[in-house]
Amino acid sequence: MMIVMKETASEDEIAAVVTKVERAGARAHQSKGARVTVIGAIGDVEQDAAVSSLGLEGQPGVDLVVPILKPYKLASSQIRHGERTVLEIEGQKIGGGHFALMAGPCTVESRDQVISTAEVVKEGGAAMLRGGAYKPRTSPYAFQGLGLEGLRLLAEAKERTGLPVVTELMDARDLEPVLEVADVIQVGARNMQNFPLLAEIGRSGRPVLLKRGLSATLEELLMAAEYVLKEGNPNVMLCERGIRTFESSYRTTLDLQAVPVLKELSHLPVVVDPSHSAGRRSLVAPMSLAAAAAGADGIIVEVHPNPDEALCDGPQALLADDFAAYADAVHRAAQLAGQALSSAV
Repeated sequence: MMIVMKETASEDEIAAVVTKVERAGARAHQSKGARVTVIGAIGDVEQDAAVSSLGLEGQPGVDLVVPILKPYKLASSQIRHGERTVLEIEGQKIGGGHFALMAGPCTVESRDQVISTAEVVKEGGAAMLRGGAYKPRTSPYAFQGLGLEGLRLLAEAKERTGLPVVTELMDARDLEPVLEVADVIQVGARNMQNFPLLAEIGRSGRPVLLKRGLSATLEELLMAAEYVLKEGNPNVMLCERGIRTFESSYRTTLDLQAVPVLKELSHLPVVVDPSHSAGRRSLVAPMSLAAAAAGADGIIVEVHPNPDEALCDGPQALLADDFAAYADAVHRAAQLAGQALSSAV
């Protein structure tokens, strides 16, 4: 249930509604917009019924009461009453008309590799540095990442360039060292429904980039986001990275229809990962341009100084020497779609 307060509602009137909602057994989630405050009454079926019986329509300061029919209450576009979430990460904005390009190596391999790549993507106009210290791999024998050493190198790259860091967390036991470095915690496709992990990240309060699972519906993605949001962490980005279909000409099918549909269903920023969906370099630029034109709030892309020697996903990584031209084209496409650019330059 969503309770929209009047523009003239006082703090005492808002507090009185919150108290009534909580006494009914539901959780009161406040969202303060530019003009009005919206209170989301979040709970199960019995709690929803209890809130409905409160007669809040007549409560002082209340403008209207609207049921939220979607199972993802906090991720629903209804809860923000038409306003979109804008995440601000170390001065870089994403969402609500702000576009951010996140770029860097799939995995941290060495100091020279990550530092040189970070400098290239910053000069090219990226807003954030992506890089994996922990890597989920299909084969247990494949390179799994440098772990703590990888985090240390990402921290050094951040110190040298000033770029906020996006890195993946696979195991809640690694949360504390990741929090020391990460400005954004990435949840990979394989962990989209690792609900205990999502709850831990939610309690951390750190911004989250949540990737869609290989066979997940959009509702399942939004319900996964709900696990983070319900812990009091509003800083969630949704990421389309390709889904598994019958087509075998490329790794996965990039579902670009998900971008406008997710923006209809949710207020959260929507990011696209063309690298993992394509699996090969020649497809990354055209799918990036398509994603920007479709209204994506950001793109996360892989860049490497020498992809032929990469320990992970070399065939899909952009060459560092080509990044500036790529970023310029993507930024122009985003601007044509009406987005303002975030850049560390």
